[in-house]
Amino acid sequence: MNRRKFLKLGAISAPLLTVKNSVAGSLQTATKPIVISTWDSGMPVNEAAWKILAAKGRALDAVEAGAMHIEDQVDCCVGLGGYPDRDGIVTLDSCIMDEHANCGAVAGIERIKHPVSVARKVMEKTPHVILVGAGAQQFAVENGFTLESAGLSEPAKNAYTEWLKNSEYKPVINIERKKQNGPFAPNFFEDGSANHDTMGLVAMDIHGNLSGAVTTSGMAFKLHGRVGDSPIIGAGLFVDNEIGAATSSGTGEEVIRICGTHLVVEFMRQGYSPEMACKKAVQRIVKRDKEKAKTLQVGFLAMNKKGQYGAYAIQKGFVFSVKSNQENKIHQSKYLI
Repeated sequence: MNRRKFLKLGAISAPLLTVKNSVAGSLQTATKPIVISTWDSGMPVNEAAWKILAAKGRALDAVEAGAMHIEDQVDCCVGLGGYPDRDGIVTLDSCIMDEHANCGAVAGIERIKHPVSVARKVMEKTPHVILVGAGAQQFAVENGFTLESAGLSEPAKNAYTEWLKNSEYKPVINIERKKQNGPFAPNFFEDGSANHDTMGLVAMDIHGNLSGAVTTSGMAFKLHGRVGDSPIIGAGLFVDNEIGAATSSGTGEEVIRICGTHLVVEFMRQGYSPEMACKKAVQRIVKRDKEKAKTLQVGFLAMNKKGQYGAYAIQKGFVFSVKSNQENKIHQSKYLI
């Protein structure tokens, strides 16, 4: 679930290559169905998704249910309980993508409890992919979503009041981890630093079809109108049902610059394992600016069509959760620097 302590420390294709398993990276494999999600707080998210997968339901329904679960946690994290922007307004971003490359997204939406469900409505009821701001909210209301209170949760209100004393943005690496003041932990940090929460998940159903979803309240105390990678197809999420799917967490601007999750899937197309594909995407970010990379965190999480999964991050600390018939556990991601 949580992206709280993940921010401060913490090509696409050369000609197609033949990459043997011996050099493609280590493999973690589970039989279908399976769901994977970012962070240790993805465990309850996976449980919500698993109820659908275990009943032989569709992966798309499962990832929506998982994202909705964390959006319901109104006292924290990715939903309306998350931290506001620097104007004191909570804005939410979300996207969803299915096995047919159908996709929908919303960005900068206010006062809507389940942006992931609005994103699905965009996908299913409009010819568009993404709606933003007031237009996204209008679409939501017209499709039966309730406008919630514009007020901040108590933790968010207290954090915003504290932040106003200095009005500085100090991202914290691996901010999402529960053990490091994640979404279910107190929303104050001893150094006064800010937070950033995102949930990304990918599922494969019993039929072997893939889907994914991402939901976030974005960077705390961001400029009003800022949108990161989370609702952008090919950045925060990408699904190719013939190859695999990927999601990301961390400093969204860096993910956008390399079209991160699309890049990961393309590396898997070339034959790389999910872990190695994620590693190569991380290397692409670090290569751009090695010094800058030391001050930020990005993690990628991926699954291929075989149900093999893996992750890689810039910094130590990125973890992910896995649920299948074989396991229900948290994994530590490998990291580059």
